[in-house]
Amino acid sequence: MGSFGEIRERAEKRKGGADGLKVLMPDMPNHEVLRALTDDRILSEMTRYVFYAGFVRNVIDAKWQGFEAAFSGFDPAFLNLAPDDYWHDLTSDTRVIRNGAKIMSVRANAQFIRRLADEHGSAGRFFADWPLEDQIGLLAVLDKQANRLGGMTGQYLLRALGRDSFVMSHDVLVCLRLSGVPISEGKPTKKDLRLIQDQFNAWHAETGLPLTHLSRICAFSVGMPSEEGEAD
Repeated sequence: MGSFGEIRERAEKRKGGADGLKVLMPDMPNHEVLRALTDDRILSEMTRYVFYAGFVRNVIDAKWQGFEAAFSGFDPAFLNLAPDDYWHDLTSDTRVIRNGAKIMSVRANAQFIRRLADEHGSAGRFFADWPLEDQIGLLAVLDKQANRLGGMTGQYLLRALGRDSFVMSHDVLVCLRLSGVPISEGKPTKKDLRLIQDQFNAWHAETGLPLTHLSRICAFSVGMPSEEGEAD
């Protein structure tokens, strides 16, 4: 495997040098901020990313104030006690996108949030304290125990919450293959996920950079210089 320095050099050439690449880096992740997030804010972000899947993000964002009101501020304590009629009425509420399956995912995820709070003190603590070197394990929890938060939706949710994390976008996977990581061309298998995690762990140890920055630099390192590449 080549060093991450070679990947960074490619990204710098594509993005106007070291300064140009630096400007494109997101803020440093802060797990203390994540740990302090209240459960209602985490459920709100879960819901936003569930609804983003399959819809234009700007449409969801434009209606978000209505979502907050319709779902009672995403208070898990209230939503866990809300009767069936409450959820039925939401399917005809014009303040939200009236997709029945996604609306009901909020009910399921409110239950998930409450379980995390009961076991860990809060959902924010759970997400912040999960071992950095085992992101694939955390994604598996979202896939199996939450509702509609598997795959890329779960990955982008972690990033939105401020969790230090990589995103397995098309460009990131291309970068990994170019670096010699023997992952398949299709959807990553369980073996592929372990290889991907191990490689990001190695790059993190090599560079000291957060996973979020490693992932973004990877994405910017592939394609033609004039291309923006797929966001990670």
